Amino acid sequence: MNNNSILIIDDEVQIRRLLSITLEMSKYKVLVASNAKEGLMAAAMHSPTLIILDLGLPDEDGQSVLRKLREWYKNPIIILSARTHEEEIVKALDSGANDYLTKPFHNGELLARIRSAIRSIREEKDQSAILSFGDLTIDMLNHCVKKKNEIIKLTSTEFSILSLMAQNAGKVLTHQYLLKEVWGVAYQSQPQYLRVFIAQLRKKIENDPSFPAFILTESGIGYRFSEQTEK
Repeated sequence: MNNNSILIIDDEVQIRRLLSITLEMSKYKVLVASNAKEGLMAAAMHSPTLIILDLGLPDEDGQSVLRKLREWYKNPIIILSARTHEEEIVKALDSGANDYLTKPFHNGELLARIRSAIRSIREEKDQSAILSFGDLTIDMLNHCVKKKNEIIKLTSTEFSILSLMAQNAGKVLTHQYLLKEVWGVAYQSQPQYLRVFIAQLRKKIENDPSFPAFILTESGIGYRFSEQTEK
């Protein structure tokens, strides 16, 4: 078993079984969901490497599920659907799907597309090893943060928060999402942890912590790391 996990969201029992067997034989860890509600919950709880999503779900249209996932989920999503109309395919791709495969499908082709999608994650991570935002640079590989070319000393937790926000620059990250990713699911109802560390981070990276330019508060929701480069 390798470290890559794949979530299958499909209401057809036979398809889930076939995909599970195929993926497990290729050493992937497999998660399954039979409807939209289970799928969204599994994606949030387990953060899979890749999602295989059917559009014909019993409780919610897959196109809607795709849009909800793309509000926060950054890894590849492959659509596996019986819908063959061009407008459905274009709509899914425009909504953030990485690939679209129609049923019936060949296992070999699906596995090839999965490998390609996972390779793209590694390549993207390699290319974004150093993130720059004006006079602030974040070296993801060496866990080093510099402001105006001077090293800023951060604790491991501070770096985890900063790197997570910087990698999602421009997106609003909810309190619950940040708490889950940094501290774990058990801390999702403990926002005080986050407030303390956000305050510490602002003191270290902001020119004026009272008027932050990097870590912006989205009232009642969470925080957003600004993509702006001019301070």
